[in-house]
Amino acid sequence: MGPLVPQEIIGANWNLFIAFAVGIGFGFVLEQAGFSSSRKLAGMFYGYDTVVLKVFFTGAITAMLGLLFFSLFGWIDLNLIYVNPTFLGSAIVGGIIMGAGFIIGGFCPGTSVCAAAIGKIDAMVFIGGIFLGIFFFAEGFPLIKDFYMSDSLGPIKVSDVLGISGGVMAFLVIIAALVMFKLGELAEKKWPREAY
Repeated sequence: MGPLVPQEIIGANWNLFIAFAVGIGFGFVLEQAGFSSSRKLAGMFYGYDTVVLKVFFTGAITAMLGLLFFSLFGWIDLNLIYVNPTFLGSAIVGGIIMGAGFIIGGFCPGTSVCAAAIGKIDAMVFIGGIFLGIFFFAEGFPLIKDFYMSDSLGPIKVSDVLGISGGVMAFLVIIAALVMFKLGELAEKKWPREAY
């Protein structure tokens, strides 16, 4: 079960080429959707533009349902999918840092590369900040290793913690998405902003 196309048909080099082509396509779609605009991305946090929320929720639901159906048809074994181990304390601190960077810089790592590719200076500066952050994290890791590795919960999934099936979890995520979509629309009406 899985991958869908065996290595005998598509070798490692072709996999890299396909990943490169998909990456270019993904960047093109991001740029066409306006995600290279820091104002559009920051609009999510200020409530005047919730397209980012809708796009990412839709992407997550599409991937989730795709995996569930592939599993149902026996095309992929969900037990073979790698789940990152959770280190609760460092995940919370990292989330706060990432969120602050997103609000201050107006980009996430992926959208910053997209914006830099079309020549946006602020995105290039943002990418420079990413590299500085990576450098200081790597150099300072011995000092924070104990905290980083603390509160290890292993490779857990929310559905396992709640004791529900993947299908029920998918249903709950879809309901949450619909609620967030509605809240996003209400926010856009409450805090409208002129075209940017």
